[in-house]
Amino acid sequence: MPEIHDLSANELIGLYHTRALSPVEATRAVLARIERWEPTLCATYRLDPNAALAAAATSEARWHDGSPRALEGVPILIKDNIATKGVPVPLGTAATMLEDAAEDAPPAARVREAGAVMLGKTTMPDYGMLSSGLSSFHPLTRNPWNLQKNPGGSSAGAAAGAAAGYGPLHIGTDIGGSIRLPAGWCGVFGLKPSLGRVPIDPPYIGRVAGPMTRSVSDAALLMRVLSQPDGRDHMSLPEQHCEWLALDRDPKGLRLGLLLDAGCGLAVEAQVREAVETAARAFEAAGAIVEPMQPLLSRTMLDGIDCFWRMRAWADLSALDAARRAKVLPFIVEWAKGAADLSGLELYRCFSQIFVMRQAAHAACQAYDYVLCPTAPIPAYAAELPCPTDDPARPFEHIAFTVPFNMSEQPAASINCGYTGDGLPIGLQIVGKRFDDLGVLQLARCYEAMRPAQRPWPQPPRAS
Repeated sequence: MPEIHDLSANELIGLYHTRALSPVEATRAVLARIERWEPTLCATYRLDPNAALAAAATSEARWHDGSPRALEGVPILIKDNIATKGVPVPLGTAATMLEDAAEDAPPAARVREAGAVMLGKTTMPDYGMLSSGLSSFHPLTRNPWNLQKNPGGSSAGAAAGAAAGYGPLHIGTDIGGSIRLPAGWCGVFGLKPSLGRVPIDPPYIGRVAGPMTRSVSDAALLMRVLSQPDGRDHMSLPEQHCEWLALDRDPKGLRLGLLLDAGCGLAVEAQVREAVETAARAFEAAGAIVEPMQPLLSRTMLDGIDCFWRMRAWADLSALDAARRAKVLPFIVEWAKGAADLSGLELYRCFSQIFVMRQAAHAACQAYDYVLCPTAPIPAYAAELPCPTDDPARPFEHIAFTVPFNMSEQPAASINCGYTGDGLPIGLQIVGKRFDDLGVLQLARCYEAMRPAQRPWPQPPRAS
């Protein structure tokens, strides 16, 4: 039997049901695991062991009296930018004026109602605008597979924590790859749902919340809770009955597109390409039809969204007084300033590329049931860098495979499909048609069952 901190949410619930394990015992084990890792990993914010143990005791009582809820007693960590009542929301930046959140945001509210044990929050970079563990507010978050490497972002702490054994359930957010990129670089599973599938507050173009876990079945368990409606999200989808746990599916006859060139951005490294092609061949062997795809993204599209996001960031930063702006990560300030002198016409042309990108992604996927591609073109990079290029003029060269599907509102997941020669995980992205979130989970579960055996999860450094 795995150690308690390595147990899945489904395994924990089974053990609670038979009383072979209690929520208090599980919570203590996960907290002990976090204590061993945190001095070097730095993945958490406002960890609250006392509140977690009190919640676990309440969950234990519910199991004893026969009234457990969907996630009763299962430990969970929630990303910094998802409000939890009574805890500040720093957004990863030292420029934020810290005030306790008045209420839970929808994802936090749903898991609290379902009986999950909230351990605390996880780290992110300034304003979520980096695929990195670098932040002006949080300590540098590192990748547990190699502490000299970046976990990715912006759901940095969630991915690092999931890989390190900080409990089975984590919630991240994604507007351009912020769930999938760190999931891929940390070797865990991450689902970016269709826009509106998981209510979120505040909603925004392309922005979603979703599960980050070690297994597809745990992500499905969490989606069953997260997808419940909340009126605070005016972009949320109507309530829809979905058999989230019905994950069995035969890939025979499915038509899968294989996208190995996004059209711009960083070139796909050979080890990444080989791992993704090997995964595609596994689907072929199982009876799927795999066909190569043409690139779907252009330089104009990627630069357009970069330009628009710069202006969005500059609008926020320019409203800060000089003292507070000086606290923001300098890379972010320099990047945002690139939009300071844009004309209205130039900004409109940049903004319009969102819809050009949306149409291109939709058209490229029409002929296929699902699309397979790399999550990121490269493995994890140096921990201290804000992005792989370390260049504020070219900050998004690594998101060419992920951002189109935020703009097209399609569900997309990252699942580990191999390792580099030096042991870094490689992510396979599986993309479905809009609203086919369950189908993406099913295909990911199919691949999870047929992929080669995974390497053991990373272990914390030994105490000196």
